[in-house]
Amino acid sequence: MKIAGARTRLYEFEMDRPLGDANLPEGARMATGMLLFIDSDDGVSGIAIGGGAPGTIQRLVKDLLVGEDPRGVKGLWQKMNNAAFKGGNRGEIGSAISTIDTALWDLKARINGEPLWKTLGASSPQVRAYASGIDMALTDEEITTFYTRMAKQGIQGGKLKIGVDLESDERRLGLMRDALAKSGKRPELMIDSNEYWSPKQAIRHISHLERSFDITWAEEPARRWDYRGLRQVSRGIRAAVATGENLDLLPEFTPLLVHEAADIINLGQGSGGITGMLQIADLAYGFDRPVTLMNCPGNFMAPVAACLPNHIGMEVVDAGRAVCFTVDNRIENGWIILGDSPGNGIAVDEQKLAALEVEQFSPGVKAGSWGRRAGAGMYETPTR
Repeated sequence: MKIAGARTRLYEFEMDRPLGDANLPEGARMATGMLLFIDSDDGVSGIAIGGGAPGTIQRLVKDLLVGEDPRGVKGLWQKMNNAAFKGGNRGEIGSAISTIDTALWDLKARINGEPLWKTLGASSPQVRAYASGIDMALTDEEITTFYTRMAKQGIQGGKLKIGVDLESDERRLGLMRDALAKSGKRPELMIDSNEYWSPKQAIRHISHLERSFDITWAEEPARRWDYRGLRQVSRGIRAAVATGENLDLLPEFTPLLVHEAADIINLGQGSGGITGMLQIADLAYGFDRPVTLMNCPGNFMAPVAACLPNHIGMEVVDAGRAVCFTVDNRIENGWIILGDSPGNGIAVDEQKLAALEVEQFSPGVKAGSWGRRAGAGMYETPTR
C-alpha cells in the first residue's frame, strides 16, 4: 500500500453563535474550514479537518510522501519535519504538517479496520469533557442557556472567556457556575484571558475573582512563551496555570515545565498533529503534569485524548461547526463516548460540503484567527 496523493476542499459557513474572547469581544460568526484527504493506491483515504495552505500541503505530499507506506506515520512525520528544518517548521508549514499527520493517522486506522482510539492504544473509548462557550460575545441569557445545555449532558466543568471588564467577568462567572450546578455535580470553573494581560494584571484580576470563586485553572494568563511571567502568575494565585495550545513545537514546552511555569499543558492539533501531541503529552507526563485537549469541530480529535494517561478534560464548544460531516461520538454523563467506526469517525456529507465549498476563503472571515487586541498586556480597554 502506497500514498497516491492529497486533496483539499475549502468551505465557509455560519456558526450557531458568535465566538469571541478578550481580543475580539464582539465575536465572529462566519467561519472557514478545510478537509484534507490523503489517498492511498488501494482506494482508502484518511481525513483531517485542519489548517495550512492547500498549496503547501500538496507540495509536501507530492515531494515527500507519494509512494510511501502510509502506515509508518511517525517516520513520515519526521521526514516532513526534517525537510522543513532549514526554514523552520513553524507557521504555515507547521500547520500543513500537523494536518497531514492527522490525516495519516486516520488513514492508518482505516487501513487497520479499527477506530483511531484503538490504533493509538487507548483501552477505553471515553474522554472527560468540559464546556467552553468561547463566550465573550454572548449575553448573560445566552451564557446561561449554553452552560445549562452542557450541564444537562452531565458536564460539570466550564471555561469562561474573561479579561475585558472585571465587573462583567465576575457576574458572568457566577452565571456559568449556577448553570453548571444543574448537572447535579460540583461545578469546576475555568477562566481564559487569551494572553490579554500582563503577569501583574493577571494576578490582580484573578486574585479578585478568587475571593468569590474556586477556580480550577486560569488559561493563558500571560504570553504563551513567557515562562517567567507564567511562573509569576502561578505562584501569585491559587488556581493552576494552563497554557500551550498555541505553541508550535515540542521544545517550546520544555521551558514551561523546567521552570515550573505551567501547571497544566493545553494540547492542540497545531503543535505537530497527533504525533506532536503525543510527544508533548509524554513530556508533560515525565514532569507529572496533566494535559487537556483544545476544541475541534465535532470533537474529532477525542481519540488522542483517550490514549493519554495524564489527560483531564477535552474542550467542547458545540457551536455548530460540523456543518458538512458527522463524527462517530456522543456525550453522555459528562464524557465523550467514541464509536467503533474506522479511523477518527468522520463521515463527509458530499451534498452539504458542495453547498458550502469555495475555491478560496473570503476576505474578513476570521473566526478563530483574530489577532491580539490593541493595548493587550499594557493597558485595559473596556468595551463600554
